[in-house]
Amino acid sequence: MNRLKNFTPLADHVERIGMVARWRPVHLGHLPVLHALCRRAETALIGIGSANRYDLRNPFTLDETIAMIRLVLAEYHNYTLVPIPDLDDGPRWRTMIANQFGPLDLFVTENPYVAKLMADTYPVVRPVALINDDEKIPIDGAMVRRAMAQGDGWRDLVPAVVADYLTTHHLDERFRREFGLQTLALDTFVAHRRDNADEESS
Repeated sequence: MNRLKNFTPLADHVERIGMVARWRPVHLGHLPVLHALCRRAETALIGIGSANRYDLRNPFTLDETIAMIRLVLAEYHNYTLVPIPDLDDGPRWRTMIANQFGPLDLFVTENPYVAKLMADTYPVVRPVALINDDEKIPIDGAMVRRAMAQGDGWRDLVPAVVADYLTTHHLDERFRREFGLQTLALDTFVAHRRDNADEESS
């Protein structure tokens, strides 16, 4: 329960809502959340986190990420995309968000640290609070990047327009070339540590 104590109940419809995520790439788990941000607010401010990073966890550029979000939100016109750089400083990041987003009725995050950081600035809700149970899809970015590194199955994890965009621009090939081996090595390392932890606790 401690993990949820910084979250507030969700109103059905609000004037201004904001969320920051990396969206790299936009996947099927993101899709209902992005739609809900626009559907449940007059104005949605969609922050693109780590906007100043291009690395293993952020393997698509800011412009590419913007393109993916615009593709899946083609039917909406009530959102603004806000690049949010990493500062490696929580209090400074909170101040930056408050300055960039201005007044909000709700701030959306799945990250407990960010929820705690922003709790004195905005009412905070989790992304799952925005969507119906039948819209929830248990996919995360690491899962998509792992499948992309393996070269198979990733298209089933992202919206069709995103899959088309990535393949048309050969971004899936670039990802495998630049980050594929690192992604698979990290996955193996994490699995190894998890197995060791299970053995020690058994």
